[in-house]
Amino acid sequence: MTLAADQNFSQLLMLIGRLNYTWTNTESLFIHLIAGLTDTDTEAALIIFLTLNTTRARVELVERLVKLERCDRELRGRVLEATKLMMRQSALRNRYNHCIYSFDKDAGMARTILMRISDRKDRLKIGQTSDVDDRAIEEIERTIATLQDVNSTIWKIVQDYGFPT
Repeated sequence: MTLAADQNFSQLLMLIGRLNYTWTNTESLFIHLIAGLTDTDTEAALIIFLTLNTTRARVELVERLVKLERCDRELRGRVLEATKLMMRQSALRNRYNHCIYSFDKDAGMARTILMRISDRKDRLKIGQTSDVDDRAIEEIERTIATLQDVNSTIWKIVQDYGFPT
């Protein structure tokens, strides 16, 4: 691998690390939403959060809790907007977390190979590939920025409604 290709791949790995950190940090804020929406403390909310094994299950719980009649309409709108925006980012996160990487040493480019089987009507589609080019890097950076915005939004909700921290 050339020096430039190695630097590009190092940048990619750093960005994927930041993406995962930002995602996990933002998802952990659901603990405070769960605590506030169920009128419990963060210790009990943590147990609920950890009992649910997937992000989707955690999001569904938070969304269902905030849809209860007793919840303030403004709170409902803010939480649902935050969870919707977060889940829009999940496709990109999943792409980079559930793939393997290949390298074209001559071109100096990394490529992702998606580790998923797609059933079509009469065939299987396996190993969809994507180049990790400047556009892909920019997309990861935008996703990280969006997740940081969601994080700030959730913290603001927690503070505005006095949810346990």
